[in-house]
Amino acid sequence: MALHNELGLIGEQQACRYLAEQGYSLLARNWRVGHLEIDIIADYFGEVVFVEVKTRGSEAVEEAVKAVDLDKQANLVAAAAYYMGLNKLDRPYRFDIITLTGHRPPFEIKHYVNAFTPEGVRSRH
Repeated sequence: MALHNELGLIGEQQACRYLAEQGYSLLARNWRVGHLEIDIIADYFGEVVFVEVKTRGSEAVEEAVKAVDLDKQANLVAAAAYYMGLNKLDRPYRFDIITLTGHRPPFEIKHYVNAFTPEGVRSRH
């Protein structure tokens, strides 16, 4: 496994641990439909939270949150809509981004709650 893939896997594990410590319940991890994937799907007091995780050794070149560009956001919105329909969920939902910076734990973790909205993605795409 490539080093950056390994770092990403460790980052996702840390993000899951972080969310659990914050009171989130994990519903799915690396959920896929076709070519679309959602890193983490969680429940937070009845709200479905779709989480994109980005792990970087450093943010010297680019801030990790900026890697979740408009195309990535549109893919997440599409995957989330499919997940909600497939599971017949009619509940509030949101999109969060968690960034982890460092070469190994403990990472610097930043949690961007409600980082973008489907309406915002559609209006800018």
